[in-house]
Amino acid sequence: MTALLLPLAALVALATPAEAATSATATYTKVSDWGTGFEGKWTVKNTGTTSLSSWTVAWDFPSGTAVTSGWDADITGSGNRWTAKNKAWNGTLAPGASLTFGFNGSGGGSPTGCTLNGASCDGGPGNPGDNPPSAPGTPTAGSITDTSVTLSWTAATDDKGIKNYDVLRDGAKVATVTGTTYTNTGLTAGTDYAYTVQARDTADQTGPVSGARAVRTTGGGSVPGGKVKLGYFTEWGVYDRNYHVKNLVTSGSAGKITHINYSFGNVTGGKCAMGDSFAATDKAYTADQAVDGVADTWDQPLRGNFNQLRKLKAKYPNIKVLWSFGGWTWSGGFGQAVQNPAAFAQSCYDLVEDPRWADVFDGIDLDWEYPNACGLSCDTSGPAAFKNMMQAMRAKFGTNNLVTAAVTADASAGGKIDKVDYAGAAQYMNWFNVMTYDFFGAFSAQGPTAPHSPLTSYPGIPQAGFNSAEAIAKFKAQGVPAAKLLLGIGFYGRGWTGVTQTTPGGTATGAAPGTYEAGIEDYKILKNTCPPTGTVAGTSYAKCGSNWWSYDTPATITSKMAWANQQGLGGAFFWDFTGDTANGELVTAINSGLG
Repeated sequence: MTALLLPLAALVALATPAEAATSATATYTKVSDWGTGFEGKWTVKNTGTTSLSSWTVAWDFPSGTAVTSGWDADITGSGNRWTAKNKAWNGTLAPGASLTFGFNGSGGGSPTGCTLNGASCDGGPGNPGDNPPSAPGTPTAGSITDTSVTLSWTAATDDKGIKNYDVLRDGAKVATVTGTTYTNTGLTAGTDYAYTVQARDTADQTGPVSGARAVRTTGGGSVPGGKVKLGYFTEWGVYDRNYHVKNLVTSGSAGKITHINYSFGNVTGGKCAMGDSFAATDKAYTADQAVDGVADTWDQPLRGNFNQLRKLKAKYPNIKVLWSFGGWTWSGGFGQAVQNPAAFAQSCYDLVEDPRWADVFDGIDLDWEYPNACGLSCDTSGPAAFKNMMQAMRAKFGTNNLVTAAVTADASAGGKIDKVDYAGAAQYMNWFNVMTYDFFGAFSAQGPTAPHSPLTSYPGIPQAGFNSAEAIAKFKAQGVPAAKLLLGIGFYGRGWTGVTQTTPGGTATGAAPGTYEAGIEDYKILKNTCPPTGTVAGTSYAKCGSNWWSYDTPATITSKMAWANQQGLGGAFFWDFTGDTANGELVTAINSGLG
């Protein structure tokens, strides 16, 4: 759920509308509804021939329905009337351009009496009942060759009739057609594209875009540089979990991976900072714990995980190591840091490239959860902040270092992917770790039970857009190259207790017991204590007693890797090494599945 981004008490009073809105429209969409509240979204579109310099949308809610928080607009209420005015940075709207702002609300009513800059929200007082068209069906793709593809879709509906359709490739319009098919020619062999379709009615109003269809043309060979096979090594795993760098060797995993994300460094005070310095640089390893069988001495300049990673790289020269900053707990500092991206990048560079351990790291990973949205904390930096951060990182770290990021997989309409210019950032980055897990879990204590890492949608899925396929398709539609997208795999399960239904969709009473945290358990435990009883949407689920778990197995990972290859993805990553078996079953499945 999108959480509080802007307290209403802090919103400023609104000015009088600056101009009439006879050449603009505002349309409302209820994005989600969770019973006690809902998320709403307004889309403002300039349908005229001159720019709008400001906009104000006003509407009525019935008694009992109210706005509780908002983003990308200043929203105030007086009685049942609610008014939203543009921010300083999003007031100008060029001809044909559109923007969205959103809010969380209580109650269940729908808006009425909408005005945009004082006039009717549907384009003028003379046409009060003309609604925009619906979204067309998600296109299907056929007759794919090295250079062309034929697309087909189901028609949109409109109260006044459909005029034509715009066909968008990677977010840019490539054609306007009157029918429901189109053949796109002149494509490049072995290349990924994403197509959407948008309808226009007889009044020239455009409706929402369809779902995205990913297409890869034939030919062209494989993705350059081979597949990325990356695992997260958690700094704190050396304590209760007793998992050390040497375990990568004894499990056989070190010979089957290409990259390691060392997690996590902190982001605080506008800078990158050390996480747990004892684990990273000071912990002394005995000979039997060390990668090379040589014990640390009290006076050596570097000990801890960093020194063991150095020894690992000497033994496996192909492995690259990135230092990952942020994560769920430490993402709150990104908002301050990106206010001065260059200074932030300099601080990160100075830490990662510290002469004491510069040879250990081959780049930086930024795990911001989440830019311009909410995770443990909420951010309102705007859609360009992430791109600006990655641009500054690339400028500072140069072309010889890796610059990557872990990113949301929320592909819901108006969700976290939609809130950030990821395509703009892609030009500065080596890849994105798309966190295609944790979609569902016992953070919704009463259920419904659902797999936490579904590859695809399925009948009864609790939230539309919460699956790997739609997340990857949305990034592609934004313009992120497929080869820069890595599919995420969780080496753990999420579970509920108090469940009677074996199949997904059952009710629960709370989180299932876990070794380290309720509702979460490692694969290496679950494979023995609660073996799979079924599969759904490309992942396993298990019912044992009153507990219900979902998790990936070697078999489901193998099928997911085949899908990643078919999509032309750059590879896969996983969280984290500690959840795997002592002989690295899941790492082996990723390695063999990607080839």
